[in-house]
Amino acid sequence: MSTPRLHLVPVRSRQAKDFVRTWHRHHAPPAGQIFAVGAADENGTLRAVAIVGRPVARHLDDDATLEVTRTASDGVRNANSLLYAASWRATKALGYRRLITYTQEGESGASLRGAGWRLVAARPPRPGWHTPSRPRTDHGNDHIARFLWEAP
Repeated sequence: MSTPRLHLVPVRSRQAKDFVRTWHRHHAPPAGQIFAVGAADENGTLRAVAIVGRPVARHLDDDATLEVTRTASDGVRNANSLLYAASWRATKALGYRRLITYTQEGESGASLRGAGWRLVAARPPRPGWHTPSRPRTDHGNDHIARFLWEAP
């Protein structure tokens, strides 16, 4: 079977979050976003989404940086690379100067490399966010090393 031809489509917040809820392997949809973009096949079926928002890490939230906080696809080839490249173009068009994202240990980063992104840092596993003074629920991704990527 051949890889379907994909094209970019606008995606509303609710639709992007519903798609992530259905297709993302280990995260729920993010709370907020600046914009979302989708990839659809020749029949107009949405096959993948990227959600871009303010950086999760407060020290990176400098009014010049955005973060791809989620991508999700139904497994169609090359969709994430298409979305990472489109997200960078849109980020620049909005006047931002930097776009970042993270991968977890065990994820190859092939889609990011395919879109020209570069690995800029490795982050050790977090012990979790729970403290006695501020109890928090483990979301299943603590204790996993992460890698910071930056758009070209």
